[in-house]
Amino acid sequence: MSFYDIFISETLGTALLILLGVGVVATNLLTKSKGKGTGWLMINFGWGFAVMIGVYGAWKTGGHLNPAVTLGIAASGAEEFMPGIPVDASTITAYILGQMVGAMIGATLAWLTYKDHYTVHENQAEILGTFATGPEIRNYTSNLITEIIGTFVLVVWVIINGTTQTALGPLAVAIVIVSIGASLGGPTGYAINPARDLGPRIMHAILPIKGKGGSDWQYAWVPVVGPIIGGVLAGVLFGANALNLAGL
Repeated sequence: MSFYDIFISETLGTALLILLGVGVVATNLLTKSKGKGTGWLMINFGWGFAVMIGVYGAWKTGGHLNPAVTLGIAASGAEEFMPGIPVDASTITAYILGQMVGAMIGATLAWLTYKDHYTVHENQAEILGTFATGPEIRNYTSNLITEIIGTFVLVVWVIINGTTQTALGPLAVAIVIVSIGASLGGPTGYAINPARDLGPRIMHAILPIKGKGGSDWQYAWVPVVGPIIGGVLAGVLFGANALNLAGL
């Protein structure tokens, strides 16, 4: 596949992911929403299904939708992301660029869907919370570790699932996302994806949302750096080369 083909596939898939993911949080938080107050598990399931749909949207490239997944697979020693897509600097760039652009597009579409609700909503933290993650207890070291662990679980599962006889595809990814959110998402809101957090955060800063407040750039590095570390560690420790060395 060409650079353009990879970029378009990941842009489409990530846009679907973020449109539906930001949308489920907006449904749960924003004033006058019919789904207001439906709760944490609703958000978990919404994000899980959003990932599943995004993976289908980007099926041609394997539906990474996440720089941590792309970098984790690259770190695993894999020679190809998909048949015909070699692991090299050009394809990695195409994947990550598509993921970032898709995330920004998806966040914008979610804002357009809920534009009137954003206009009447007065809680600045909740407005930002529909776009980007934030910690319940701000401790950058602890928050970073939380994001590393959550992303590590995700990328280990992605790598191992792709090599087993029982690979279940996009539905299984949805189940894993719901499980991570329900079990590990409480401290930080489980970004586990640099594009998922940074793309919508950029759009929060740009979009003309009444009374939106700041975009919390002081915290923004955590959901970028943490997932990258977690993804790369997963690739190094559970990639094909490491498993072969361990005799697994």
